[in-house]
Amino acid sequence: MAPTSIDEVLTRNNVLVSGNADGRAMIFAHGFGCSLESWRLIAPEFEEDHQVVLFDHVGSGNSDIAAYDRGKYDSLDGYAQDVLEILEALDLHDVIFVGHSVSCMIGVLAANRDPSRFGELILVGPSPRYVNDEAYLGGFERVDIEALLDTLDANYLGWSGTMAPVIMGNPDRPELGDGLTASFCSIDPAIARHFARVTFLSDNRNDLPEVSVPTLVIQSSDDVIAPLEVGHYVHRSIPRSRLTVLSTTGHVPILSGAAELVAEIRRHLA
Repeated sequence: MAPTSIDEVLTRNNVLVSGNADGRAMIFAHGFGCSLESWRLIAPEFEEDHQVVLFDHVGSGNSDIAAYDRGKYDSLDGYAQDVLEILEALDLHDVIFVGHSVSCMIGVLAANRDPSRFGELILVGPSPRYVNDEAYLGGFERVDIEALLDTLDANYLGWSGTMAPVIMGNPDRPELGDGLTASFCSIDPAIARHFARVTFLSDNRNDLPEVSVPTLVIQSSDDVIAPLEVGHYVHRSIPRSRLTVLSTTGHVPILSGAAELVAEIRRHLA
């Protein structure tokens, strides 16, 4: 059943609002296996000038686990609906949406559904499709994705311990991989398995040309999950977009390269 009150929406997604109430709103959306805590090095940097909105996708962090509906969240559209309900509950328009990883496409879907709510999209490590397809390079062959998902289904905690450091990259900073592993392991395994399947088998390439708001695509220089070519593809496909490539490596620059990422976002918003 759809939420019937503002309080239900805000509780469902553990919505936290901080910063300058008179400033332009920025909403930060986390990636798979993470929570709003993943923005701890980024979001506070914008609180002086912006109203900052953080939230957890249902099934992550301190969201209302009882609200998890496999039917609703069997595609990224369910998560996009949640974003729109949060913006409606807070009566926000002209929002700067900052999405990481799978939340980039969640933001694209939400902005396409109701562009009046969005002023800009900032997409950090976006991928519209993770599986290679003829001339499209998504980073993985279908057989590799299926093997990854089979391993995840069989032993989620073991998969997390192996894959989180690979996703994070930066092997010279093992504490980053350890932190991401802990985040992955904090999620209900059944929900994580479902969200992973939805994420890695999604195909949102046809949604990119429909984006009507200015967009900044931010790509790490070396990312095993979303290779550089994917960032170029997203940039070519979204009208009025700009691409910037960080010197930071890995798929989680919001933690591994926070200072550089903040500087790029500030430069874009200036």
